[in-house]
Amino acid sequence: MRTYISLFSLLFFNLSIGLAQEKSLPENDLVQFSGIVVTSDSLNPVPYTSIMIRNTYRGTVGDYYGFFSFVAKMKDTIEFLAIGYKRAVFVIPDTLSDHRCSLIQLLKPDTVYLREVVIFPWPTKEQFKEAFLRLHIPSDDMTRAERNLDPGRLAMLSAAMPMDGSMNFKNAMEQQTSRLYYAGQLPPNNLLNPVAWSKFIQMWQNGEFRRKDKTIKDEN
Repeated sequence: MRTYISLFSLLFFNLSIGLAQEKSLPENDLVQFSGIVVTSDSLNPVPYTSIMIRNTYRGTVGDYYGFFSFVAKMKDTIEFLAIGYKRAVFVIPDTLSDHRCSLIQLLKPDTVYLREVVIFPWPTKEQFKEAFLRLHIPSDDMTRAERNLDPGRLAMLSAAMPMDGSMNFKNAMEQQTSRLYYAGQLPPNNLLNPVAWSKFIQMWQNGEFRRKDKTIKDEN
């Protein structure tokens, strides 16, 4: 009997301590903090914004559409940081009743203007002055036009210039069209072409082949 009384007293004492500790615990101050980060001028989403709690290593990164959601505490100072935008700060209020906080955070563009950098092919002003004084400029527009329209220069530029996208596409389409023209049949054979034989006989009667052979022999 004494054993049961001791166990009951111990259980009642532990229960009283647990209730006292539960009353002394502070209220839960966790908050589900969610929102979206947009630009202040056009309200476009700011992707991959860094959202961190100040003086901690806790936070998150917004997605491509600027949305974020993570657990924070009331009175936490939230910092928003994105490349090309000014840093923004928001303090979670402590008057929330449902432990949820939604926010549309605006970020202002942070434009950095750099000084103009001019690159010259000459390391010093003296060398530039010397090269400028030695520069030969044609006296009239006709001379410049003749130099720019020189056939040899144009031929060299044309041979060295590769085909662009439109020319490559046109060449590929012409080859494909040529293959599809004789699809399902054999291509024509000039050995059975009467027009080709007629031209060959006419050239042979005119002596074009004899003159060609004679010219080759004379050159040898």
